[in-house]
Amino acid sequence: MNLIYQVKVGETPAFYDACIASVDRYCKRYGIGHVVQTEPILKIRPIKSHRSANALRFGYLPIYEKANAFGYLDRYEKVAVIDADIYVRDTAPNLFDELDGDFAAVLERDMPLTPEYFAKIRKYSEGQYRPLTDVDWRWTDNGAAFYNMGLMLFGRGVAEHLRGSPGEFLRRPEFERFVNGEGHWKWSTDQTLLNYWARKSGMRLQCLDWKWNALYGGVRDEVLSQAHFIHFFLAAKMPRGGAEIPEIIRRL
Repeated sequence: MNLIYQVKVGETPAFYDACIASVDRYCKRYGIGHVVQTEPILKIRPIKSHRSANALRFGYLPIYEKANAFGYLDRYEKVAVIDADIYVRDTAPNLFDELDGDFAAVLERDMPLTPEYFAKIRKYSEGQYRPLTDVDWRWTDNGAAFYNMGLMLFGRGVAEHLRGSPGEFLRRPEFERFVNGEGHWKWSTDQTLLNYWARKSGMRLQCLDWKWNALYGGVRDEVLSQAHFIHFFLAAKMPRGGAEIPEIIRRL
């Protein structure tokens, strides 16, 4: 059996409920297990923090909680981690049919993005990935080949690359700079850590089609209707702070 894992801890916007409900319907349609974590488990925090006081207002970094999903690989053949701000269309096919490696996600630069967003990821790439010279990021004019980790799909093959429990994985010494938020990573989420790990590990990586993680406001409007999963990753920057998302969902 397969599993979709989601995290909803701390202060979360109201529209998360509509997105999680869409995932729940999707899981029922395809006979997929569904776990929604609502309380912190890993409670990862910096050892020597360079992060803002607001980032640590809960006493830990909620974004790292979704690594708890790795602990389910002893019970499920494949696991997908889907951020709570992703809406799944009722017509979406079965994501788990796509996996043909150890780990799969969508490369941001492969998405049909707007010119403005391409400019953003070029700048983001320079700050996040250019300093990491021990990894081949396959640079192009549109930046590094990094995955958007709002959606991750993996099989049991990744277990050998974790080297311990989810908590032990995140506390590995080579990841301390990312958790601490040193330098360029002060405002980073788990995305840089996970991309660095995936590239360094030697696991079999797979690039999913952009339709599995369409960034709302990042991809061009005219292609959005083709997407299976729609990621409201910029909700906080919307005119109403994301309050308009349920209305957007009804129009999709």
